[in-house]
Amino acid sequence: MRHQSSAAGRPTTRPDDRPSEQAAGVPRFTARFSGTRRGARLARRLAVQQFAEWTGLPHGCDAAHTVALVTGELAANAVAHGSLPGRDFRLTLLLPPEPVVVRIEVTDTRPGLLPRHPAAEPGPPDAVSGRGLLLVAVYAGRWGCEVRDAFTKTVWAEVPLPAPAP
Repeated sequence: MRHQSSAAGRPTTRPDDRPSEQAAGVPRFTARFSGTRRGARLARRLAVQQFAEWTGLPHGCDAAHTVALVTGELAANAVAHGSLPGRDFRLTLLLPPEPVVVRIEVTDTRPGLLPRHPAAEPGPPDAVSGRGLLLVAVYAGRWGCEVRDAFTKTVWAEVPLPAPAP
């Protein structure tokens, strides 16, 4: 089952088309990280490094900052909410040719604990946490969640790439 945020901000369900298993030729980066804060930081750094390598854009550009923010939030959520003791999480980056986006996927080991859309249940205004998926929803063109098997779930986001300079 695949959950995706709709234009109205509510999760929707679509058939599982498994975008991370697309045809050969789509640039892909996959790595496993420890289910710790350190693992989440490393995932964020490597995502930006891979993004810069693929696109030729500098590490300090707005698109790289967006990739860092989205990857950091998804990885932090995998560590805080999706990790079982002793289990890693997986980061996958894809650069599909059309539309022009970088797809960030974080797979964890808690398929029964699906993320809730931030607009569906806003937290108290004075809360010190709970806004990560709201940031993902704002910065990513699309995001959602897929449960592909009984042991894992994948939360994904697509970050639009900047238009090439004329």
